[in-house]
Amino acid sequence: MGRSDAGARARVPASRAGRRPAAAATAGTEPSARTPPARATDASAGPPRAAARPEGPRPAARAGAPVPVALSHEVHGDGPALVLLHGVGLDRRMWDRCLPALAARHRVTLVDLRGHGTSPAAAPGVSLAELAADVGALLSGPTHVVGFSLGALVAQRLGLDRPELTASLTLVSSVADRSARERAAVARRQTLAAEDFGASARAAVDRWFSPAWRAEEPGLARDVLDTLLATDRASYLACYRVFGTADTELWQSLPRICAPTVAVTGERDPGSTPAMSHRLAERIPGGRAVIVPGARHLLPLECPQELADVILTHTGTHGSRSGTHTGTHGSRSGTPTGTHGSHTGTHPGNPTGQESPRS
Repeated sequence: MGRSDAGARARVPASRAGRRPAAAATAGTEPSARTPPARATDASAGPPRAAARPEGPRPAARAGAPVPVALSHEVHGDGPALVLLHGVGLDRRMWDRCLPALAARHRVTLVDLRGHGTSPAAAPGVSLAELAADVGALLSGPTHVVGFSLGALVAQRLGLDRPELTASLTLVSSVADRSARERAAVARRQTLAAEDFGASARAAVDRWFSPAWRAEEPGLARDVLDTLLATDRASYLACYRVFGTADTELWQSLPRICAPTVAVTGERDPGSTPAMSHRLAERIPGGRAVIVPGARHLLPLECPQELADVILTHTGTHGSRSGTHTGTHGSRSGTPTGTHGSHTGTHPGNPTGQESPRS
């Protein structure tokens, strides 16, 4: 889930219940034992990229719009378009445990954001608008956009800048309207990353993995750490600056988002807190919040089944095909819940819990 100068990519293991489905088209990824060979193209090459975007030509750039770079990506499954965006220092492989369930009902595009995986480097001063424009250039029509952490901020920017491309937004482990104390904590982490990248990566894994989860899956914790350590340092710092500041940039504009939006986070996530998800649900018209009991930050890896259920319910495709979800391990922390005014109860096709719209 990262990149080094040598191009090494640390591998996050697929779910114990299944493996990643074969890619319909791949850009900039090398086949592995758990990823069957696919039609590969280089993200830096021009014409072959059309293989990953068969729906139509890329729209003409608007005057003054950021100039996108060609992102490394791959496509799986069939159905309504859905794109998955990862967090800082990770890459598209962090979605491996959710992918089988999502690809059973959607045409899923997994993306390496600028500065991550095998996509081009991120220059100092890269903006959230540029990261969003990169993703927008891959999309040819309304798409369900699912973003994790930094990817959730990119999804919000995309919803504001390219509403015609955002069929819905699922904001996973997203920050929002940080307090002065929270902003200071993020600034300290960025300083540590600049001064001692290894210590910063180890501290991140310690925040993300509970002792019990780390004991249960020590190999996964090592793989996540390896991915962070393999990330290009300059790109990481450039993108972490975006992550540390973009929620302030977005806050005043959030009421302009028109895509149906759900914000989901872990009950025990210290950085992307439940309070932040509720703020997003209140700030974005019609937004909803879902809180996963007992979980921390890495919902796509810690609670993939619960997260996939939330996503599929939000996109309206939960249970739209026969059979059950496959390829994700069982819950480690319980059933997702949400709060919506005073309404509580169980919703057909949705995780048991509390759910209601906010406006």
